[in-house]
Amino acid sequence: MKRVVIGLLGVRLDGGTQPSRWEDWRPTISLFQHEDLVFDRFELLSEDLHQNLSEQVAADIALISPETCLRHHAVDFGKDPWDLERVYGALQDWARAYPFDPEREEYFIHITTGTHIAQICLFLLVEAGFMPGKLIQTSPPPGGSRPRHKVPGRYALIDLDLSKYDALSTRFASDQEETTDFLKSGIATRNKAFNHLIDRIEQVALRSQAPVLLTGPTGAGKSHLARRIFELRKQRGGLRGSFVEVNCATLSGDTAASALFGHVRGSFTGAQKDRPGLLREADGGLLFLDEIGELGLDEQAMLLRALEDKIFLPVGADRPVQSDFQLIAGTNRDLRAAVGKGTFREDLLARIHLWTFALPSLAARREDIAPNLDFELERFSGSQGRQAAINKEARQAFLRFAESSDTPWSGNFRDLNAAVTRMATLAPRGRIRVEEVDEEITRLRESWQRPGSATASVETCDLENLLGEALDEIDPFDRVQLAHVVAVCRRSKSLSDAGRELFAISRTKRAVANDADRLKKYLARFGLDFSACR
Repeated sequence: MKRVVIGLLGVRLDGGTQPSRWEDWRPTISLFQHEDLVFDRFELLSEDLHQNLSEQVAADIALISPETCLRHHAVDFGKDPWDLERVYGALQDWARAYPFDPEREEYFIHITTGTHIAQICLFLLVEAGFMPGKLIQTSPPPGGSRPRHKVPGRYALIDLDLSKYDALSTRFASDQEETTDFLKSGIATRNKAFNHLIDRIEQVALRSQAPVLLTGPTGAGKSHLARRIFELRKQRGGLRGSFVEVNCATLSGDTAASALFGHVRGSFTGAQKDRPGLLREADGGLLFLDEIGELGLDEQAMLLRALEDKIFLPVGADRPVQSDFQLIAGTNRDLRAAVGKGTFREDLLARIHLWTFALPSLAARREDIAPNLDFELERFSGSQGRQAAINKEARQAFLRFAESSDTPWSGNFRDLNAAVTRMATLAPRGRIRVEEVDEEITRLRESWQRPGSATASVETCDLENLLGEALDEIDPFDRVQLAHVVAVCRRSKSLSDAGRELFAISRTKRAVANDADRLKKYLARFGLDFSACR
């Protein structure tokens, strides 16, 4: 196979026209001074303005390596050799057009000459496969400033197969695991969907400064996750400012604009002094706007300008002020539906919708209840300054209840935190027993009951959405039963789980309890299946 080397012209180090030039180490020339390194062809890349230097280098190579055929290629890097995008694009275009023939030729890419940016671009192009060759690096010979007449220096081949470096690969994996573990507060979560979600958030948090939208039910952990993202960016992303949090549901009227954007003295009754506002407090840091769907339309317009232009006008001010902050927004509403109703600006949603992450409810992550129970016990111990634990029987009893498909966890992690706090507080000597668990289960069930709520009518409305006009053909007696079945299906992870709950009594009297099949046949009577109910 023929040997082909591709390299950049070194404008400074490769230069020289006097005979004394041979006393200096020149990176491109040094490639052809090694007796054990012979090349059949040299593809020399340079810009047109260095044509004379290219011709001199070509003549010198012809003297020391007459067997090498040299071909010159003009590449336009633009005015700024440090422009990564322009330099990479120019080299990539050249590589795409070059007729590589790996079956007949062996390629080497020289990365010593040119600017640092150009060398980085060559490295990336080889790693990405645009240049199917090996990286070869030349370096000057040792010896300080003593004469180095015709000394070729050194060369080395760089192996890009990172799979050979187990320690390095392990370190990369460990770093990523440490980062995602940080976002999860050290909780060994088991839910695959949630773990995948955290992996994606980790990538965005370290690579993007664009707004992030966290959706999910109240108590799903949006505020906690927003603060962890801030702490991660503070450590690894260079944020210099503070974490500023506000629940937009607490803002209304003139106080909303004043709290967010600030005001000047005398701008309205009671404005006795200037107020900077939360956006200015978040300058250089992160602003978390929870329940952003509760924000008024005027404040939404001001926020949009602040996001796009980094400037806004405080209430009563004549001149705009600046604030460069990163935004995380949270909501438990469907903002797309709010746009349709005219209560949320479509342009603002488009601006904050680039990175949207839906946090699942606790009921959708029942396999994560056990590790979160341990986390809450540790957090209680740390905040209260006394140890909190739970014995084996009590733990089993609590998890049987907590992981059951008919436990709603309507308050999500807030309910879990409150439950652990109450049990640990009441536990003798800080060790939770079955007695505390039983008492807490009763308390939780009572808290989830809603006296006077029109549960049946709500579920009947759901049947209208499912069945349409066909609902008119169903007796009221059957509607109540069907509505309950649909409700159970919606909160169950599978057809079998729903069947076990619905046939909890009768299944014990059967030799073979095929709950899924029984439920499937029942739903089929009304033209439904489990996926439709979900």
